Amino acid sequence: MGRIVGLDVARALAVFGMYTVHIGPPLSATSGVGSWVRYLADGRSSVLFATLAGFSLMLIAGRLEPKTGRAGRQAKARIAIRALVLLGLGSVMAMFYGDVVILAAYGVYFLLALPLVRLRARALALIALGLALVTPQLAYILRSTLTDSVQQSVNAIDPLERLSGVGVLDLLLTGMYPAITWMPFVIAGMALARLDMSIDAVRKRLAALGVVLTVLGYGLSRLLAGGDALKSMAESGASSGMDVAPKFDKGLEPVGAQSDPGALLLAGPHSGTTFDIIGSLGVATLVIVTAVAVVQSCGWLRRLAVPLIAVGSMSLTCYVGHFVLQSALGMQAGPLDQASWVPLLWFVAGAALFATLWSRIFRRGPLEQLLYLATKPAQYIR
Repeated sequence: MGRIVGLDVARALAVFGMYTVHIGPPLSATSGVGSWVRYLADGRSSVLFATLAGFSLMLIAGRLEPKTGRAGRQAKARIAIRALVLLGLGSVMAMFYGDVVILAAYGVYFLLALPLVRLRARALALIALGLALVTPQLAYILRSTLTDSVQQSVNAIDPLERLSGVGVLDLLLTGMYPAITWMPFVIAGMALARLDMSIDAVRKRLAALGVVLTVLGYGLSRLLAGGDALKSMAESGASSGMDVAPKFDKGLEPVGAQSDPGALLLAGPHSGTTFDIIGSLGVATLVIVTAVAVVQSCGWLRRLAVPLIAVGSMSLTCYVGHFVLQSALGMQAGPLDQASWVPLLWFVAGAALFATLWSRIFRRGPLEQLLYLATKPAQYIR
């Protein structure tokens, strides 16, 4: 089955969304179209990335039909190896950039998703929905009852915590991307992968579903919590901790982890509430379906999208690269002019140029090639 280049376009949008949050001006310094771009990128770009990660798992495990027998065992081994590599790479990066780096969390998501790779779309969708409805409330209860002494005791024996400052508790419950509330995105992406999006009717139904989820998530939150609460939350950037970007520090709680149970009604970025999960999944579904439809049906747009396709095909390299380049340029505290979009535009243009030129010579990006080589031993599994 050929590569779904529309997914690469969606991946590029997710990468550039993260660039926007980490490099672009804060929401408070934007206006007009810039405010919408900044607001849409915050939280939703990482959700799109996680949903696409779930989709990618099924590309390995067998997209429309799950691989079985020896092929199935090899696919699971490749996913497990990939998970461990990402966990290691993410932990090393967290030593320098903190828990804003999502890669270690990806490793955990992949391991948790392994038992589900043979399920059909309906079962995966139901699991994702069930988790979206239950896990935010469960996470709230667990965080509320987690005492400092228990947390310190767990961290004291956690090698990941000692290595990078981002330990098992962070990855599962208390961090920026806790698995307990982020697995619905991954599993929903797995469900999307089980559907044949080359069929126009399937794309239309998924687009309708995306609209319904978006309206339900954000609309119900606005109705229950009030528009002023959502506006205040978005403008303050309290939930994401990345309003003045990039701030590579720790100790920033998602809103859902706060002591006020009313926070469970909000749908702001990284809030980890049921409303945030459902609304963000709606947006991610719309982006993925639109990207696939546009690239598949419009040949001239596909040609124009070549730089985006190149970035999406090496999204890991472009994601890691923007952190490394920021460090090299001494930009850990953010651009000098926080109201300027220029640094962001340079990063976007540079990534697009690099990826386009690299893809003309090599089949995979630098880190993608290393990840591919790391999973090669899986072929020896019988």
